[in-house]
Amino acid sequence: MSWAVGGPVATFERIGVTEHSLLDMYGLRDDSRVLDIGCGAGRLARQLSRRPRLSYHGIDVVPELLAYARRKISRQDFKFDLVSGNTIPLPDASVDFVILFSVFTHLLHEESYVYLEQCRRVLVPGGRVVFSFFEFATPSHWSVFDGNVDWVRKRFMGHINVFMHRDDIRLWRPLRNAG
Repeated sequence: MSWAVGGPVATFERIGVTEHSLLDMYGLRDDSRVLDIGCGAGRLARQLSRRPRLSYHGIDVVPELLAYARRKISRQDFKFDLVSGNTIPLPDASVDFVILFSVFTHLLHEESYVYLEQCRRVLVPGGRVVFSFFEFATPSHWSVFDGNVDWVRKRFMGHINVFMHRDDIRLWRPLRNAG
């Protein structure tokens, strides 16, 4: 199950701590309501579980990852749900944070845009969306891109990482300013 946690346990923990720190920088409160899209094996949930008043809902498309997260996270009030498609199964204005760490890397730009529309719908006024993506302008990301090129050459039918440029996100700004 090492694929589920992204490598060695120490790496799993370190990345979770980094993600948690980023959320703190963006104003995470002890009583925040968090939606973690692409929660995977619960890397972030494990870190957030130390905040007793925090509300957490993780969703993913991989049942094995969700099962792993449920086994490893002792908080009974933390929810882990299987989803399909890009509709968020929550009511409007119901969360303070929507997290998408390493989600857009697996989607077409159009799918990412639809997810951002859904994020806007479920966020309370003043809520935050925090996400990560591979960017061409970041030299350390080129090794992943090279791997994708090899995949295309071999026509291997498996996983691929999608790259973006930060200007792509800026082009979507009208979504942020709408309504």
